[in-house]
Amino acid sequence: MKKILIIAFALQFTACGIQSIPQAKNETEAKVAEINNQYKRRADLIPNLVKVVKSYAEHEKETLEAVVNARAKASSMNLNADNLNAKNLQAFNKAQSQLSGALSRLLVTVERYPELKSNQNFRDLQAQLEGSENRIAVARNRYIESVKQFNNLVTVPPTSWTNSLVYKFDKMPQWEDPNEEQNKQAPEIDL
Repeated sequence: MKKILIIAFALQFTACGIQSIPQAKNETEAKVAEINNQYKRRADLIPNLVKVVKSYAEHEKETLEAVVNARAKASSMNLNADNLNAKNLQAFNKAQSQLSGALSRLLVTVERYPELKSNQNFRDLQAQLEGSENRIAVARNRYIESVKQFNNLVTVPPTSWTNSLVYKFDKMPQWEDPNEEQNKQAPEIDL
């Protein structure tokens, strides 16, 4: 009788994580896919933005080339849930950060061309690019929350007991910003 109670008690505690851990892993993988989707959307918009800017700022080739090169590098890297680790996440973040920096320099260059800023095509593309940056931020925040929930399931009892007995999943790496120190400083505005 004692053995039956012990087994029933053990099954009750392990059952609480049987479905929730794989569901949390699936949710986190979906969030990684959404991050890739939003970065791809941004990468697809960039050639159009560069094309419009080129027509107005032919002599700013260096800035435009930096954007094109950074886009190519960032587009060649995708996060993959199967090999998601801190090193791969860091390399992906670095490539995306370089693209963000190149885009920032491009937008500063555009400030020198008032006729470009007033061009409807450029304004539309700029709005789309800003929207993409917002979508990327939302996707990253959703990933962060999803990883937190998954990591809680695999490290906090009683579901961690299920993980150690059944699944043996490791914690997933959390999102890190490669420019964290830079981003803490407010940008200077020179009017």
